[in-house]
Amino acid sequence: MSPLLALIQRHKAGSRCGIYAVCSANSFVLEAAILQAKQNNSVLLVEATSNQVNQFGGYTGMLPEDFRQFVFAIASRLDFSHEQLILGGDHLGPNCWQSDSAAIAMQKSAKLIEAYVAAGFEKIHLDCSMACADDTLPLADAIIAERAAQLCQVAETTYTNRPAEKASQRPPLYVIGTEVPVPGGAQQDLEPTLEVTSSADAQHTLALHRDAFAALGLQNVWQRVIALVVQPGVEFDHQSIISYQSREAQALSTVLDDYPTMVFEAHSTDYQSPAAYKALVADHFAILKVGPALTFALREVLFALSDIEQAMLANSGQAAISANLKAVLEQSMLDNPQYWQPYYPGSEAQQQFSRQYSLSDRCRYYWPQPQVQQAVQNLLDNLNQRQMPIALLSQYLPIEYQAIVNGELNNQPQAIIHHHIQQVTAQYASACSMGTDHE
Repeated sequence: MSPLLALIQRHKAGSRCGIYAVCSANSFVLEAAILQAKQNNSVLLVEATSNQVNQFGGYTGMLPEDFRQFVFAIASRLDFSHEQLILGGDHLGPNCWQSDSAAIAMQKSAKLIEAYVAAGFEKIHLDCSMACADDTLPLADAIIAERAAQLCQVAETTYTNRPAEKASQRPPLYVIGTEVPVPGGAQQDLEPTLEVTSSADAQHTLALHRDAFAALGLQNVWQRVIALVVQPGVEFDHQSIISYQSREAQALSTVLDDYPTMVFEAHSTDYQSPAAYKALVADHFAILKVGPALTFALREVLFALSDIEQAMLANSGQAAISANLKAVLEQSMLDNPQYWQPYYPGSEAQQQFSRQYSLSDRCRYYWPQPQVQQAVQNLLDNLNQRQMPIALLSQYLPIEYQAIVNGELNNQPQAIIHHHIQQVTAQYASACSMGTDHE
């Protein structure tokens, strides 16, 4: 049985267990997440989004098969069993092709689904909630459900026709839903509160999808629909967070009581408190989609290490050349503004602040840029050549400083990076009861 199905069965049986989906293609983030899963002796769910990885390469330049090999190579290097890795595809549908007609966008979406399933991705988010160029607005929920069913049929056909060498590949598991937040957080300032998906709307979505699946002869596939995406009342934008309020979601949390294989999937759950994460899982939002908070933590630790490097070089009197990581990242964002400019309004000063410190963390799109990768490597090389003074670690990275003086962490930049990101993954793992008797 799929470990993901087994986990959902435990949750439906009354265990307060869940799983967090790490949506990132950053090697530091994936390394930290794998180290966290090793520490917890748990499975790890890693997801790629349609704009990140697709049949045209996405912004990472990776096809789904490339992403699978990339993640598995990291797992092998860190001695993490491939059997404990689950790959998922997020927002698989017309997301990247909304400017095309519906017919063309759906053709491209079908090829996208084929590529993900053929590469062995197990968890497939069928997301047709976005309108295409010739759609009538607002897009009807029935059309969303029909398109999701069409893509499910493509996935099933691809799986059925898989080559003999992939005979052991587990069948796809599906996520559906029409109230899907914008990938990566809100693009505008948030209101103080969010409207939680009503139980009636959730039931309506389920009924429409079930009927759409049946209309295409996919009744038997319905038992592999494992999650419904809803809005439990959580979101973040550039500088604010809406925290989960359990009392507001109680009616919604019971909608899936009569669905033995389904839980809720909650998106944009980054930056919630540990208590909020535990409450989300307890209220059956058992799949937590995360990502920007992890690359935000990566940016934090790299900026801190850059400050440490600058102070060390200024004090050394040596001719070593600074990596100038912050300046290189900033210039890369200015030279290639399409990943941040539509999202960061305001004056030049406000935009500069957002480029560095926004919670939506649009700078995550720039870590793969060659000049930024080289700056990160130069920073690590400079820091590896001389021991970082504990006074500077205390100044810029107090959590890691404490771990180092307690003998729990090596004074080495890569280890510090992983440790800092794991301050975030540890919260997710705790909320999902990873590494406990309840897992």
